[in-house]
Amino acid sequence: MTVAVTGAAGVLGERVAARLVASSGVRRVLAVDDRRGDVPGVQWRVLDVRDPAVAERLAGVDVVVHLAMDLGMESDPRARSAYNVRGAQTVLTAAAAAGVHRVVLCTSAMVYGALPDNEVPLAEDSELRATEEASLVGDLLEIERLARRAPRAHPGLQVTVLRPAVVVGPGIDTVLTRHFEAPRLLVVAGSRPCWQFCHLDDLASALEYAALGLVEGEVTVGCDGWLEQEDVEALSGIRRMELPASLALGTAARLHRLGLTPAPAGDLAYTMYPWVVSGSRLHEAGWRPRYTNEEVLAELLAQVSGKHAVAGRRLGGKEAATSLGAAGATVALVGTAALVRRARKRRRF
Repeated sequence: MTVAVTGAAGVLGERVAARLVASSGVRRVLAVDDRRGDVPGVQWRVLDVRDPAVAERLAGVDVVVHLAMDLGMESDPRARSAYNVRGAQTVLTAAAAAGVHRVVLCTSAMVYGALPDNEVPLAEDSELRATEEASLVGDLLEIERLARRAPRAHPGLQVTVLRPAVVVGPGIDTVLTRHFEAPRLLVVAGSRPCWQFCHLDDLASALEYAALGLVEGEVTVGCDGWLEQEDVEALSGIRRMELPASLALGTAARLHRLGLTPAPAGDLAYTMYPWVVSGSRLHEAGWRPRYTNEEVLAELLAQVSGKHAVAGRRLGGKEAATSLGAAGATVALVGTAALVRRARKRRRF
C-alpha cells in the first residue's frame, strides 16, 4: 500500500517514514512537510498541511500518518493551537476527499488527565479527564474530538489514535523532560507520582503497527510498568524538594501569568498524580517495547546533562548559577525571587 507521513522532516516523522520505507507491507511512502527532510526512499511533497491542496497530494494514498504538530515549548500558544488543530482538521478532510482508507493520529496519554483517583494502569477506553487550560493538552483534546467525529462525517474513513506516555529521545524537549533538568525533583506533598516513559523508537514502531492496520481505535503506548518516585530518585541520584500543594500550584500559576514559565500550573499535575497506561491493544497485536522505563530514564538523564530548568523554564549559564544557587532550585523560591526582582524594578521607575 501507499502511506503518506505528514511532518516527515521532524524527529518522529523521519523515524516513522524510514520504518515504513523498510516495511514489506508498504509499496510507496510520501513524505509531506513544509520543508524537505533527509529520509532515503521517500517521495517528498513540500507544502503546509493546512493548505486544502493537500487533498490533491494524497491522491492514490491508502493510509496517512499525521505527525505535523507544533510541540515547541516557546511557541506562541494561539499560533500553536491554530496550527495543530487546523492541520489535523485539514488532513482528515483532505484524506476523506482523496479516498484514503485510514488516518493515524498521535496525541498523548496526557489526555486522560493526571488525577489522584486514576486507575494504575489506565485502560484505553478510560474517560478523557484532562483539563483544557491554555496548554498543549488543550490542542490534543481538540484533535481527539476531531478523530471521533471524522468517521461519522466521512463514512469509510477509519481513524486510529496513539496516546504515548512521556516521550523521550533525541530532539524531544517538553515540560516533562525538563522536569529532570532541575537539581532537585519537585514533589508536591500528599501526591503520588508514577513515571512511565515511551522511547521515540518504540513510538515509531507502534505508529508503524497502526499504519499497517495491525492495531486500531484508541491505542496507548509506553514502556511496560512504571516507576514510583522513590525509584526515580534512586536511579537518577537527584534528591527531592517537597512543597505543600498550595504553595507549589500557586507559585507555578504566578510564574505562568508573568510569562516566566511556558506551562500553566495545571500541567504540574502530571508530576503529581498517576497517568500510567496499559498498552493492552498493542500487546494483543504482538507489539512489545524494546526499552524499559529504567533504560529510557537513563537516556533522558544523559540528554539533559548540563542543562538547567525550573518549572519548565530553561535557564542560561549565569541565570542558572544565580537562580538555582540562591533559590534552592524549587518552583516556589525561584518564583518568589522573580516576583521580588520585578517589583523592585517597578519601584525604581
